[in-house]
Amino acid sequence: MDINRRLHRFLQDDLGIPQESIEMATRYAYSSAGSIPMVLWQYGLIDLNQLDKVFDWMETV
Repeated sequence: MDINRRLHRFLQDDLGIPQESIEMATRYAYSSAGSIPMVLWQYGLIDLNQLDKVFDWMETV
């Protein structure tokens, strides 16, 4: 499983982020060369605590 699928699964299963929010962030991240977690945070779809959890998770995969 590639890193993006693993990230999507973590966001959904562990943080409870709706699939629609993840898909929107993915589209914006690819079009603006940003990262999915940063796009989610910039649009208020995750809070700073959740962003930290995502970055912690990313360090372990």
